[in-house]
Amino acid sequence: MEDRHLPAIKPLTARSVAISTLLGYHPPELPISALVRVGSLFGIAPRTTRVALTRMAADGDVTAENGMYRLTERLVRRQAQQDEACSPQTREWDGRWEMAVVTASARPLAERVALRKNMVELRLGELREGVWIRPDNLLRKPGGAVAEQCTFFSCHYPDPLELARSVWDLAGWATEARRLCTELDRVDGLTAGFMVSAEVLRHLLIDPCLPAELLPSGWPGDELRRRYTEFNAGYAQRLREYSVDEPAPATKNAAPAARRRAVRGG
Repeated sequence: MEDRHLPAIKPLTARSVAISTLLGYHPPELPISALVRVGSLFGIAPRTTRVALTRMAADGDVTAENGMYRLTERLVRRQAQQDEACSPQTREWDGRWEMAVVTASARPLAERVALRKNMVELRLGELREGVWIRPDNLLRKPGGAVAEQCTFFSCHYPDPLELARSVWDLAGWATEARRLCTELDRVDGLTAGFMVSAEVLRHLLIDPCLPAELLPSGWPGDELRRRYTEFNAGYAQRLREYSVDEPAPATKNAAPAARRRAVRGG
């Protein structure tokens, strides 16, 4: 299920850990000591976390007052948008397909790459170069670069099942979703939970969200969403409790582990 246009997997940083931790709080604010403690879970030195927080404040990611760090509204809105993207709103499908044809003139490579990323985010599948398609069952309106560079059509296809199978690797998505359901059941520890949660989130963002009549039997999409929601609620609580507990004495087992990976943008 690799796709270079998806949110990339990259090494964890002090910034990504701090943001992910703050997003588990309402309101999203914590003292610096708590953020340093969580960073230590991932082998991030206290000084590295402190420097990252200073830079985040300068970049407008957080505000700092009396030793407390709080996410700015921009990041809180992004989290809400991400949550919505994991479970997009759908409507009853009437058989029509949404087709986006790239009609813009020659564009720089960066613009072409950005457009492809936007298409993936909109859950459109590439039928051929410059032609993207999906069942017209999602309640969203494309905007930005997609609206500027594409012309949209509504169409029908005589064999929608075959079309869906040719555009999306449904078997591959389902296999990975079932593996992730199992991983959620096996998670042991805060560090592992952080990584599995990131994997599940990334996978949900590429669920094509097709109408039921186009999906293979036993499709695990809803099951993965349900398990992720349940897991995330419990995990967020455990992370909150850990961040405010008094740190335990250092041991040789607290040495930094190999650098892990998470979804870009955290």
